[in-house]
Amino acid sequence: MSELSERPEMPDTPHINPQGAPIARTVLLPGDPLRAKFIADTYLDDVVQFNAVRNMLGFTGTWQGHEVSVMGSGMGIPSISLYAHELIHVYGAQRLIRVGSCGAMQPELDLYEIIVAQGACTDSRFLSQYNLPGTFAPIASWRLLRAITEEAARRGTEVHVGNILSSDIFYNADDTAISRWARMGVLGVEMESAGLYAVAADAGVDALGVFTVSDNIVTGAATSASERETAFTRMMELALPLAAL
Repeated sequence: MSELSERPEMPDTPHINPQGAPIARTVLLPGDPLRAKFIADTYLDDVVQFNAVRNMLGFTGTWQGHEVSVMGSGMGIPSISLYAHELIHVYGAQRLIRVGSCGAMQPELDLYEIIVAQGACTDSRFLSQYNLPGTFAPIASWRLLRAITEEAARRGTEVHVGNILSSDIFYNADDTAISRWARMGVLGVEMESAGLYAVAADAGVDALGVFTVSDNIVTGAATSASERETAFTRMMELALPLAAL
């Protein structure tokens, strides 16, 4: 495997302190910083840690000779958006790929199935900052979307491509909200991708969200922690090759 490329020391930001460690152009963004460490330990070679500020762990390594970084994003649009902004505008990230779990909103979606977020609806006001004369539709990068679906086809892995919901609300007082989104064909719910897509669009870089179904809100089916780890592997096998683009 190739060693990490050398580059000038990068500045600190309020949330990232590389201390001379590199940050790749491709960054995987799981919500949980311990999941970022798991990805680095399991899938990457030549790993160095580039961040521990607020325990939001970040690592850079190589996958089949391609440089890849992985960093926790935290929960919610405010958290992922600030990390995405700094990774793009300070550290030169060009491809940001959210890898995580989601709750399925359609009864036919089974546990462990993979959803690729072509678009991300939201109930957040995050998009209002762009002061657009209408409603912005946060969508994935076509380049990444096409690449991951082609990789899935090569591997014979079924993926579901469509709309998801990035919600600010985990415990919703309105118990009809999920069914109303589901009626519009929304596949699943998580809490980050709409913000990631907007930050990436504003900066002119690529972003994609890929999810393993950890529970089905309609049927009540749910996975255990150990089961999620096994299913996570299939998702990573699709996401990692995007570093080679």
